[in-house]
Amino acid sequence: MLELSLCNELLAAEGKSLAEQARIAAALGYMGLELAPSTLGPAPHRLSATRIAEIRQTVEDAGLRVTVLHWLLSGYPEVSITDPAGQGAARDILLGLVDLCADLGGAVLVHGSPKQRLRPEGMSDIALTDHLAAFFAPVAQAAEARGVTYCIEPLSPAEDDTVTSVAQGVALARAIDSPAFRTMIDMSAAGQSEPPVADLLRHWVPTGLIGHVHANDTNRGAPGMGTDPHGEIVRALVELGWDRPVGVEPFRCCLDASVTAAIGIATLRACERAIR
Repeated sequence: MLELSLCNELLAAEGKSLAEQARIAAALGYMGLELAPSTLGPAPHRLSATRIAEIRQTVEDAGLRVTVLHWLLSGYPEVSITDPAGQGAARDILLGLVDLCADLGGAVLVHGSPKQRLRPEGMSDIALTDHLAAFFAPVAQAAEARGVTYCIEPLSPAEDDTVTSVAQGVALARAIDSPAFRTMIDMSAAGQSEPPVADLLRHWVPTGLIGHVHANDTNRGAPGMGTDPHGEIVRALVELGWDRPVGVEPFRCCLDASVTAAIGIATLRACERAIR
């Protein structure tokens, strides 16, 4: 069976505590939580060792584990990974989040955060890749030292103008040339800009450059809230032997966050049953 982890931000937005989030995820059958750092309080890159241990214990008390940190810079609107004026602060934050992920027991960081990665005016694709590679090189080095994988997330062109395809994410990973820096596939973004997602998985997963997968629908709901061919996508993951967590990451709710999370896991499990 695929390992399914639940992204926590919709539950957090409803005011549910981390303990409540973990209990809900566990009751629905998820094996882990993906955490958006901004849900952990202000300046999460500076959390004390005591607070980090409390967060980890809270998740593990529910029988889950922390799998991933994502939406890394959503709580830091003032920084940028592309504007030299904001890069220093952004790098310091990301280095702190690498440590946070490792200390929580997580394995992957997913870098989306479109508002903090706007393309400098007039910069070409090649120049942008070089610019980002120079920025991320120390982050990749830190990730390798801590035993975690850092993934740049390709977003849809409606959200972003930097990395908007898996090929661009791969190009950045190759430019950085670190085993700890990869790209990933978000089914919603990929389904909008470069479908079919199943073919995308079959093409890129065998390269070893895909470090994570997010499951969602092109309508930005959970799997099962739209018409995307999740049966074909799940078949591709199973046939490829994907053995790492898949994060269920809806951006909107059906009724509420708990129902949305239930729809997501029920849909993916049904797809698995149909092919086994």
